[in-house]
Amino acid sequence: MIVVMKPDATKEQIQAMIKKIEDKGLKTILLEGTNRNVIAAIGDKREIPPEFWDRQPTVERTVPILAPYKMASRELRPETTTVPIDGQVLGGRKVGIIAGPCTVESREQVLEIAHAVKEAGALALRGGAFKPRTSPYSFQGLMEEGLEILALAGEETGLPIVSEVLTAEHVPLVSKYVDVLQVGTRNMTNFLLLKAVGESDKPVLLKRGMSAQLEEFLLAAEYVLSQGNPNVILCERGIRTFETNTRFTLSLTVVPQLKELSHLPVLVDPSHATGKRSLVPPMAKAAIAAGADGVILEVHPKPEEAWVDGPQTLSLKEFEKLMADLRRLAPAVDREI
Repeated sequence: MIVVMKPDATKEQIQAMIKKIEDKGLKTILLEGTNRNVIAAIGDKREIPPEFWDRQPTVERTVPILAPYKMASRELRPETTTVPIDGQVLGGRKVGIIAGPCTVESREQVLEIAHAVKEAGALALRGGAFKPRTSPYSFQGLMEEGLEILALAGEETGLPIVSEVLTAEHVPLVSKYVDVLQVGTRNMTNFLLLKAVGESDKPVLLKRGMSAQLEEFLLAAEYVLSQGNPNVILCERGIRTFETNTRFTLSLTVVPQLKELSHLPVLVDPSHATGKRSLVPPMAKAAIAAGADGVILEVHPKPEEAWVDGPQTLSLKEFEKLMADLRRLAPAVDREI
């Protein structure tokens, strides 16, 4: 429920109203606007009689939030949320490009990529230190050593670092080294992990599960938001369908749908969605044209030698060209790179 306060309600009256609502067992979020303030009341309101709100002289009206994902819903916050990332902002007019290797292989590899993507205009550096793999015999990542290498690259270039966290127990460790905690597709329904990153002070990049419906995706985001972390970034990375010509099926219709339903910023991952290097640039362009707030891309100096996901990884030159193309495209949709 949204509780709209009267325009002349003072800070003290607003805080008193928040206390009354919380005394009823509901969580609250104060949304401060230019002309008036509203309080989002989250929880089971069945025990609160309608006349309770009528007796509040500082309340103008109440509006129910119909979506099951209360805090992620645009009903709660009509304007799009912007997420701060170590001095940068994702979700505003500027399109955010996050790029880097699928997995950290060496200090030299990561530093070369970091400097190249920084020069090309990337917002942040991505890289995997802990790798969830389908086979237990596949490379699982350099783990903490990989995090240390990513942190070094961040210090040298000034780029914020995005890396995946696999378990709730790993959240404190990964948070020491990175600026954004990524929850991967296989962990979208790992509710203990979602709660753990929700208790963190780091922004969370949440990837859609490969078989997840839109409502399930937004309810996963709700887990994070409900723990007090407002900085959630949604990421579409393709879903499983009957099609086998691409690694997954990139559902770009999700982008405008998410924009209609939620105030959270939306990224697209064309690397994992297509699995083919030649398809990554056109799908990245299509994502921006569809309204995405950014894309996350895999980049490597020698993709053919990459330890993981080489076929879908751009070379440094290919990434530089794509960035130039996106700079020309962005103004057409009233954005910039």
